[in-house]
Amino acid sequence: MRIVVLDSFTTDQGADCWQALEGLGAVQVFPRTPVSQVIERVRGAEVVLTNKAIVNAEAIATLAANGLRYIGVMATGTNVVDLAAAKQHGVVVTNVPGYSTESVAQLVMALVLHLTTDVAGHSSRVKTGDWAACPDFCFFTKPLVELAGKTLVIVGMGAIGGALARMAGAFGMRVIPAAVPGSATPGRMPLAQALAQADVVSLHCPLTPATQGLVNAAFFAELKCGALLINTGRGPLLDETAVVLALASGQLGGLGIDVLSKEPPAAGHPLLDPAPAWSSRVVVTPHIAWGTIEARTRLVAEVVGNLAAFSTGKPRNQVA
Repeated sequence: MRIVVLDSFTTDQGADCWQALEGLGAVQVFPRTPVSQVIERVRGAEVVLTNKAIVNAEAIATLAANGLRYIGVMATGTNVVDLAAAKQHGVVVTNVPGYSTESVAQLVMALVLHLTTDVAGHSSRVKTGDWAACPDFCFFTKPLVELAGKTLVIVGMGAIGGALARMAGAFGMRVIPAAVPGSATPGRMPLAQALAQADVVSLHCPLTPATQGLVNAAFFAELKCGALLINTGRGPLLDETAVVLALASGQLGGLGIDVLSKEPPAAGHPLLDPAPAWSSRVVVTPHIAWGTIEARTRLVAEVVGNLAAFSTGKPRNQVA
């Protein structure tokens, strides 16, 4: 069978890591594919693999008529594929859950440590001579915060939330699983009650109509003043205008995010502006939480495993 990889670069970073696919068929790999070229590149292929390249209803209808039988999403989220259209045309769709659990939780802790300890900031000031010019044996750029005894509220206690709870517990933090709007999972503290106790809030809930814009003015009205907010989930969980206002007022003590509402962001995005006084309390990483070497290796292995299972008539991780 012919296999087309639409957008390999985020996963392989330019390295050849797709040899295992060659045992399943003839492989054609594209680093990136705009939506306008999806049909042209995939036409006649039975299998297409995509991470963020969009495979819409029009493409699915056209490609299914030309032999497409399988779409493998090289990620956990499946919003890049029109699942309803895939079902309509009998195209199997799979995803890869859980491959980056530990990596995402690790970045959350890195963001928390950045905002509480500022290792990079201190090192930078040392290298510019500020410590050498200091009359004391120690030099602080900001008040430092100890995590032991602080309260971490986790909104979304799935695999990543669970891994984060374990890591935070090792730092001596108290962990509160908070109720996710639209979810009836038992054993979760009501969100407003949890926010009032939070020193740190980390978001790991799915993006749904009930959670879009979850972090808004009402959220900040309930949040303990000066708390830190971490988002490695989805950018639209945040009302970014409300976040800016909360930073400016001091209600939000610090912000660590790995995602934005639009990626890559447009020039002039307010959360990337270095001019405001509160910008020193914001750290933004460019959607890297999922992408450790180990996580990307697991991702490729699972992509191959999903396709191999499909080829034997026993698809796994099927979402459509």
